[in-house]
Amino acid sequence: MRLAIIAGIAIALVTSGEVAQLAAHESSESGLRFITLGTMGGPVGDGRRSQPANALVDGKDLYVVDAGDGVVQQMAKAGLALPNVKAVFLSHLHADHTGGLSALLALRNQTLVAQKLTIYGPPGTREMVEGMISSMRPAARAGYGIPGKPWPDPAGTVAVVEMGDGFRASVGNMVVRAVQNTHYDFAPGSEEDRSFKSLSFRFDLPGRSIAYTGDTGPSAAVEKLAAGADLLVSEMIDIDSTMATVARNSPNMPEKAKADLVRHLTTHHLAPPDVGKMAKHAGVKAVVVTHFAGGSTSAAQVEGVTAGVRAEYAGPVTIANDLDSF
Repeated sequence: MRLAIIAGIAIALVTSGEVAQLAAHESSESGLRFITLGTMGGPVGDGRRSQPANALVDGKDLYVVDAGDGVVQQMAKAGLALPNVKAVFLSHLHADHTGGLSALLALRNQTLVAQKLTIYGPPGTREMVEGMISSMRPAARAGYGIPGKPWPDPAGTVAVVEMGDGFRASVGNMVVRAVQNTHYDFAPGSEEDRSFKSLSFRFDLPGRSIAYTGDTGPSAAVEKLAAGADLLVSEMIDIDSTMATVARNSPNMPEKAKADLVRHLTTHHLAPPDVGKMAKHAGVKAVVVTHFAGGSTSAAQVEGVTAGVRAEYAGPVTIANDLDSF
């Protein structure tokens, strides 16, 4: 059964029919939705869920929050028009969260979307986007093959704003805040720490607040950022399923590499009870769980994840599917 949570309604579980009615009412009243376009944590493709990507829809304005592979296709499935994207927010630069950005930029250029798109991301975003722009130039010069009719230089269609811990800005109808989380554990103040950051976001809009963890381990800073939010959209990892997927795809992985991966998974991500603790400490009104590294899709796995979160958090919990709307 597909479940959805409407912020501010104090219920733990509702039927899919009730959710559809509530969601339709919410959308008609405010025009504000958070859509989980892709709910699979990478980097290995799953075949059942799309890579991490989300859409924050505020009336006609559309903001993409992480842009994993397939984001343009998922937007089309959700009925979201590419020209309506006003900005992109990248939590960090791992490929499962950025792989679809190049297609999004190139298709805007090819379809002659005139409005410049701002990409907000951590340090390194500008370098990454510059590489994407360079890759787009040959096609832009050729255009549709009509002599003397190239497409605009893609460099003029994109702006980049790099963010750090404590970032705050007004974007459209909302105030956006970002904090550094614990997806990386570089020593504070080190060159690596200055150069590489993973961020969590909070979007405060009239009448509603949404916190998005991106990829993170347990983090007091993220709990503080999410305090009192109407909705917490949190990553989650199933370590056993993830390592089983890795074993299938890389059966000859060296033991040292495997040990490093296990360390990453156990310290830089959230197990279900960690999600519950974060939600409880932050006092959020509802939780949506996404980013299923390892492909947690069976009924038993979903039940186990839900129980793990509920062991620490008494509020509404939804296990997101691709294209769910909240």
